[in-house]
Amino acid sequence: MKFWKRLSFIIPTAVVWAFSTTLWAKDKIVIGQAWPLSGPLAPAAKLSAGTTYEMWVKEVNKAGGIYVKQYGKKLPIELKIYDNESDIGKTTKLLEKLILEDKVDFVLPPWGTAWLYAAANICNKYGYILIGGAGGAIKLKELTLPYFFQVLNFAETQGPALAEIFAEVGVKSVAVIYRGDLHGLEYGSTLSPYFKEKGIEVRMVKSFPPDVTKDFVPFLQEAKTLKVDAFVAACYPQESVAITEQAIANNINFNAIWMSVGPYDPVVYRDTFGAKKVEGVMGGGAWNAKTSPGAAELVKKHIQYFKIEPAYWGPLYFWSSLEHFQKSIEKAGTLDQKAVRDILAKSKFETSLGLYWYDERQILAKECHPGQVGQWQNNVFEVIDRSPKRTARPLYPKPAWPK
Repeated sequence: MKFWKRLSFIIPTAVVWAFSTTLWAKDKIVIGQAWPLSGPLAPAAKLSAGTTYEMWVKEVNKAGGIYVKQYGKKLPIELKIYDNESDIGKTTKLLEKLILEDKVDFVLPPWGTAWLYAAANICNKYGYILIGGAGGAIKLKELTLPYFFQVLNFAETQGPALAEIFAEVGVKSVAVIYRGDLHGLEYGSTLSPYFKEKGIEVRMVKSFPPDVTKDFVPFLQEAKTLKVDAFVAACYPQESVAITEQAIANNINFNAIWMSVGPYDPVVYRDTFGAKKVEGVMGGGAWNAKTSPGAAELVKKHIQYFKIEPAYWGPLYFWSSLEHFQKSIEKAGTLDQKAVRDILAKSKFETSLGLYWYDERQILAKECHPGQVGQWQNNVFEVIDRSPKRTARPLYPKPAWPK
């Protein structure tokens, strides 16, 4: 009898010791990402979002890591990145590898709307949190994805803002072109109704094959022939650069030029042409150092790390989403996906863009957005929304291309 009493004491003690040893043996948080290190998306992805994730990991680790109560200590982050080669199929396979084989603690998003759409479904399937990054899709909000959180603003919020700006400055007619993928199709179908609501005539709507279309002169010439006030393109950075190059080379200008993805980037876009040439060009966004003290600090920090300014659309959103994510982990006190997910969904935290929270659809609340539309004015990507967050009035008409 004494033997069994002794054994019943020893076994629970051994189990507790083994359990506590397992907990304390955890020495890092491993975060995985399927990212375009190569392929057509690579250059823009690095500068518009990649540097933000890299800087966040470095800053967290510089502070010792993220405190997790379950382990009673701070855990540094190890970021494990696989090259998706700008391919959607490879992105989904790599995410499954990260989740099922590598068993990472969390994952970060890929770059691009169609890629994000695919990733959201994969992560939700396996019960992994995915905090959206570069990309946004109206279709995503229609799905029941409890582990997906949409961060970036997209056509649903930018369309009305752009239409309001156009109406304010006196745009009467517009031409729209869009890339034939999820990003372009959503913007292409969403923008026109908002323009029409404001009495703006849509004289041209045309799509182009994404990533392979190089010649945009026919679109520019047709829009010029139609004598539209504004030229609008739902496109990606390489296309924004090509459209601008060809418009300058052929001296085709409009009173307003807006391109969804690309103009916000001071390196890929502004510095490619020079501040004087892009004066007055509008794009998706937007924020700048005037947006908030946290935004000013982010610009300063990014320059210290990379010797260049950050892009003026995604980085403030992404950086703030990561701050919110870190605080959610700390509040949950665990790395358990559901526990952290529940905190993410319900909590408001102060971040670099201000108070940050998700609405009932798990989309970043519109009140948190720093801006929807930006415009290059005197070397600054100004927020020109018709809202209290405006940092400058719209410049209209856009100046002629300088000789």
